[in-house]
Amino acid sequence: MRVEILQRKVFFHGGIQGLILTIVVGILAHNIATLPFFSVSGPMVIAILIGICWRGVMGIHKHANVGINFASKRLLRYGIVLMGVRLNLDAIVATGPKIILLDAAVILTAIVIICFLGRLFAVEERLALLTAVGTGVCGAAAVAAVTPTIKASQDETVVSVASVAVLGTIGSVLYVLLQPFWGLDASSYGVFAGATLHEIAHVIAATQSVGSSAANMALLTKLGRVALLVPVTLGISLWFNLKNGEKEQISGWRNLSFPWFLLGFLGMSCLRTTGLIPDELASLILQISNLFLIMAMAGMGLNVDIVMFKRMGLKSFFVGLLGSLVISIAGFAAVRIVHF
Repeated sequence: MRVEILQRKVFFHGGIQGLILTIVVGILAHNIATLPFFSVSGPMVIAILIGICWRGVMGIHKHANVGINFASKRLLRYGIVLMGVRLNLDAIVATGPKIILLDAAVILTAIVIICFLGRLFAVEERLALLTAVGTGVCGAAAVAAVTPTIKASQDETVVSVASVAVLGTIGSVLYVLLQPFWGLDASSYGVFAGATLHEIAHVIAATQSVGSSAANMALLTKLGRVALLVPVTLGISLWFNLKNGEKEQISGWRNLSFPWFLLGFLGMSCLRTTGLIPDELASLILQISNLFLIMAMAGMGLNVDIVMFKRMGLKSFFVGLLGSLVISIAGFAAVRIVHF
């Protein structure tokens, strides 16, 4: 009995210790992200990097893994659910079908091209798929949504998030530098950036200097990709589980891993769209969502072995780079051909 009580105390204190550590890493990441150069990457990416460095330099107490794992798994899903308040479905519908069709085409292109390149360069299937989804949909949040449905490992999740984030940061800087030479008006440039850059932070960074017209169209286009997160995740979950079910000669439907938290994401979006969540409350919920997601990314980073990252990350990054180039070229061509 005493041993059981002692184990519970160790478990509890380890959980608290791990959560506090993710909060500390998250606060550091948030403060660093306010600096001019680092603001493009955003606090989520920085939290992963700080977590990796913390583990490599200072190490992690074994009992702290309880809280770290809670942050990287549970808080991640809670953060995605709350992130649904960002999505006003009416605003997306008002942009017309062309934007949604462009978003869908970009997502499909990213998944097909990066998964194909992943096979070509012998990248693990799950890692390539996570990189493709992060590139095509909405970065870290999309990777987090798909991870449990395909039973990806923590290492695969972190490597794909980091690769997509770095590629998006590079892309946003290049977009700003090349914007005067694109030959696009502000609105079309906003659509182009919103359809092809990875994270919302990247889209904002690439368009805020161009003007409100570009920034507004970019955000709406980007949110269209976020809105497609639910059907994309469900489709991948069904395809991946059925495919693996056939290999194992078992029922893929019976073993389907359904991402239930996406229903929460969709529910929050509906509440926001109908006006049941006012602006002030939506702002507060979004801040809590960002806190949970930053803590989750910190937890992921704290779980990363730097040797593993070097081994898995280079080919994934290269495949993501090629895929990003393809969707940028395709997106630019689509914007030039179709008037937005």
